Amino acid sequence: MRWVSLAALAALPLLGSAQTKSVNDSYGEMMLVPGGAFRMGDNFGDGLPRERPVHTVEVDTFYMAKLEVTNAQWRKFRDDPGYDDAKLWPSGRPLPKDQIPYWTQANNHGGGTADSDDYPVLGVNWDGAVAYCNWVSGKTGKKYRLPTEAEWEKAARGTDQRRYPWGNSIDHSYANYVGSAPFDTGMKVGLYDGSKRGELQTHSGASPYGILDMAGNVMEWCSDWYSKDYYAASPRKNPKGPASGAYRAIRGGSFFVEALDVRTYGRQAGWPELQAWRMLGFRVARDQ
Repeated sequence: MRWVSLAALAALPLLGSAQTKSVNDSYGEMMLVPGGAFRMGDNFGDGLPRERPVHTVEVDTFYMAKLEVTNAQWRKFRDDPGYDDAKLWPSGRPLPKDQIPYWTQANNHGGGTADSDDYPVLGVNWDGAVAYCNWVSGKTGKKYRLPTEAEWEKAARGTDQRRYPWGNSIDHSYANYVGSAPFDTGMKVGLYDGSKRGELQTHSGASPYGILDMAGNVMEWCSDWYSKDYYAASPRKNPKGPASGAYRAIRGGSFFVEALDVRTYGRQAGWPELQAWRMLGFRVARDQ
């Protein structure tokens, strides 16, 4: 029998969950994330105070998009007459279509350039992300929304407190973070799905529930207001963040940050009206 050291075992990717149930309302595949308790926060001690204390959270069952929202999906919204419906927008003011940065930039695979459909939409602010969710809700009759921070973390790491969606170690074969390409920008959604692509991608970057790109590629808006001290006061059941604030929570890191910043429990925040972040996109959640 061949013996393997504990150190070697710790470096191996963790096995994902067998749970692969999904639905598709014609607006992208949604993966089931079962409800229940998990330990949320920095259990490795390599993060920041805003990622602690580790605390137990319970979330209800929900669906999370398998992929980040793409240029093709955003374009359907952008070109739909409903885009200008003020009721879809939290501010009541539709974002002018020509104010989304990077849309016409080929080096960033902007949605207004050729062969860009499968790349993540870049630079959409929080209001735009919420408006898109509201639009899809109206089209499907289902409740689409941005995930809470707690839901996002559960979907990314499951219940075993792993550092990354796939396990506890990382290199550029798992995810798109700084240095993955000659020019740091968004890659096609779902690229890191376990299919070997040349010498780059040899491992699956999926979470325990089969969700992709939850580390790197683009940062993702959450529904919560942000507070660096929220974990100390978070309720156990379905936490939704502070009642108010100046910034909204962001998760997942991006193509422009180091490996430390794409951890499943890493927390960031952004001004919700900001329309200039090349690293920022979003994915949607759906009630069961």
